[in-house]
Amino acid sequence: MLAALAASILLIPGCSERAPESYQGYVEGEFVNVATSAAGRLEALYVKRGDNVAMNAKLYLLDAVDAAAAERQAREQVRTAEATLADMRQGKRPQEQDVTRAQLAQAQADEQKAAAQLARDDAQYKIGGIPRAQADDSRTAHAAAAARVRQLQSELTVATLPVRNEQIKAQEAQVAAARAVLEQAAWRLGQTAVIATQAGRVQDTLYRQGEWVAAGSAVVRILPPQNVKVRFFVPEPAVGGLAPGRAISIHCDGCGADIAATVTFISTEAEYTPPVIYSNETRSKLVFMLEARPRPEDAARLHPGQPVSVRLQ
Repeated sequence: MLAALAASILLIPGCSERAPESYQGYVEGEFVNVATSAAGRLEALYVKRGDNVAMNAKLYLLDAVDAAAAERQAREQVRTAEATLADMRQGKRPQEQDVTRAQLAQAQADEQKAAAQLARDDAQYKIGGIPRAQADDSRTAHAAAAARVRQLQSELTVATLPVRNEQIKAQEAQVAAARAVLEQAAWRLGQTAVIATQAGRVQDTLYRQGEWVAAGSAVVRILPPQNVKVRFFVPEPAVGGLAPGRAISIHCDGCGADIAATVTFISTEAEYTPPVIYSNETRSKLVFMLEARPRPEDAARLHPGQPVSVRLQ
């Protein structure tokens, strides 16, 4: 009897060892709703439910007639402003300067003619051949011809100069404003062709080709693999020993081998349970929600809403 009793005592520790406790949970996905700030008719939809798309893959296209026209208009406004600025910096055109040069040559010839006439009249006046008034008229005509020459010389100098700095600065501001409008128009045009910013699986398409899409309305829902997570619940006695970074294993029906994951979040509040009084006798009834994320390469084996069981490692 003593031997049997000793043997039974030795077996007690072995019988008390239990497999790690399993906790219930479910798979959840953080979906990316792909929308654009542009509004328009859905012209093309390049994906369907269940498709796996890569980053920068084409998702859908909106009607871009208005946006394309606005972009062309803005581009022409930039060209006009730049041409005006270039013209201001160069001064008058060579053809206009040639006209001024021709007028100057004519004025110089008139001035030489008036100078010769003044010399003859001065000589005649000195010998009494002409009255004083005629000599004064010749002197006035020569002075007017000389003034006309100086005027055209100044105009030719000004014609070779650019516009004043203040006017050039104002036109430079016009060019910058036109370029900003072009950037906005090009951005709006780019918003009509939507691409995937993350790789993932297409969970749903919310519009059909030909339908009107309001600005900001999601057309495609994508689930990137890194956005798959598992939510599970542990009782209050166990939550105190857990921390983010804890390794777990996930088991689900039909998933094959267990999936490794890492705890990323531990709730600080009890989940929905019947009302209890926080006492030493009842606090063990509380459960807390934890979140864990598998590796992206394993996320494809899990599906949002799928029930799972979790074991701590």
